[in-house]
Amino acid sequence: MTGAARHRRAVTVTAAVATAVLYAAATGCDSEPESILSDRTEVGAKSDQPGTSFSPHDGEYNGFDISVVGTLMNMLGYDTPRFSGVLSKNRAKLLHDDHVQLVAATYSITPSRMAPKDKGGDDLDFVGPYASTQQGFLIRKDDRSIRTLADLDGKVVCVWKGTTSANELNKPAHDKIVKRTEEDASYCVKALKDKEVDAVSTDQLILYGFMQANPSLRVVPGIKFGEPNDYGIAMAKGHRKDCVRLRDALTQYIRQATSWERDFQNSLPAVPKETRDEAKPTEDEIMALSCVDRPGDSPAD
Repeated sequence: MTGAARHRRAVTVTAAVATAVLYAAATGCDSEPESILSDRTEVGAKSDQPGTSFSPHDGEYNGFDISVVGTLMNMLGYDTPRFSGVLSKNRAKLLHDDHVQLVAATYSITPSRMAPKDKGGDDLDFVGPYASTQQGFLIRKDDRSIRTLADLDGKVVCVWKGTTSANELNKPAHDKIVKRTEEDASYCVKALKDKEVDAVSTDQLILYGFMQANPSLRVVPGIKFGEPNDYGIAMAKGHRKDCVRLRDALTQYIRQATSWERDFQNSLPAVPKETRDEAKPTEDEIMALSCVDRPGDSPAD
């Protein structure tokens, strides 16, 4: 990640650290509902993103998202959770309808998603980031025509609904790129392999997972764009105590000398070291974005 991008991520960190020092163990209000953390916790995850969140068989899930949430639940004394498939566009609805209690599905933490409902937000709390990434492009391995962002002018790029990339590429700066929108990742990757589109765009970490699973495809190494995406474990608001418990477990997990690096490398071995180093969060960043209504708030707010 560039120094400028890292600086943008760090804008809210100082305030968060200062407020966190004042935070006491007794969070939330007395009327907070029963804990959503148990041996029966259901976690929504992607089923079609190799390396991050993937289901090769019914009921079986693997990838970095899966490793992280499973490890945190185990650290808190619970069984490894059950997983069920979600789409990008229905993650928040499934949480609010209580079909799942947590979502770990390369879910980017944004101010609009963490804002309360009465402020026009998605009314979610996040635990994270557990990884960060910028946007990139996946192309066919034998395609040498795309080396820079400008090379994509006039090209057809596939994105899927409910993603940061879909929003990013709709900005005026990218109006020369032809967008094709699909339901989810697997449709875009198939379209790329079938030569129906020229590239697929989403978070770089997701793209490296697709590259691992599809030797005929490759990530364009010279293109990173957009604001960094910070992945978090999401839950419906109203469970702040559970959120803080998971946040503290994540902080401990990041502190451990090799745990994060080991799990990341096992799930995403194709990611270059520089990108992997950029992906690892700091404890300050976790405190700034976890269990708050706005970046940098105190969790007690």
